[in-house]
Amino acid sequence: MDNLKISQHISRRYNEELEDIRSRVLAMGGLVEEQLRQAMQALEELNAELARRVVDNDVMVNTMEVSIDEECAQILAKRQPAASDLRLVVAVIKTITDLERIGDEAERIACAATELVDYYLGAEKLFTQIYTLGQHVRAMLHGALDAFTHMDTDKAVEVWREDRFVDREYEALIRELMTYMMEDPQSIPAIVKAIFVARAIERIGDRASNICEYVIYLVKGKDVRHTRVDQQLGD
Repeated sequence: MDNLKISQHISRRYNEELEDIRSRVLAMGGLVEEQLRQAMQALEELNAELARRVVDNDVMVNTMEVSIDEECAQILAKRQPAASDLRLVVAVIKTITDLERIGDEAERIACAATELVDYYLGAEKLFTQIYTLGQHVRAMLHGALDAFTHMDTDKAVEVWREDRFVDREYEALIRELMTYMMEDPQSIPAIVKAIFVARAIERIGDRASNICEYVIYLVKGKDVRHTRVDQQLGD
């Protein structure tokens, strides 16, 4: 009987540890979402104070990644998880890596916002297009985290497909930025920074898409990286 109680206690504690890392990923995701929201707002308003807040808060994202990663390492060492439990730990480790990098991209956008104040006038249309693309990517990140929360593969596939749209819009935007730069050489400093921001936004879309792939791996046990997700799940 004592052995049974010990076993039940260990099992309960193990489940709590797994739920804890899952919850902490969602908390980290919420922080990164807010970082991206503030970065895009700083870009739209050319708000240097808000941009500095994003930069200052990036250390919190980094700290959370390290802490969650350490907890995952302890679970792997002590519990030696298998099957779906192992997939959860692996998915968490990969997800927090992408979240940390999204935080880095948000920081880059915020830094660029502080440097664009002198270049905004005369290029409002281009910056509006960049902001619109950023809002689309924000929605992708939110959807990816929602899919992770509910282990929803349908939602994950839906968000994953959105990355193709982002890629097309990014390529079209870059072409327009290059044309603008050639027509008005004085705009070159602004356009270079705008390209920098657009690239950061496109990379965030890629990271959100990665998180969706981890959700599919966690739920279905299928590694769909470098494949057509919809074809892999067609069965």
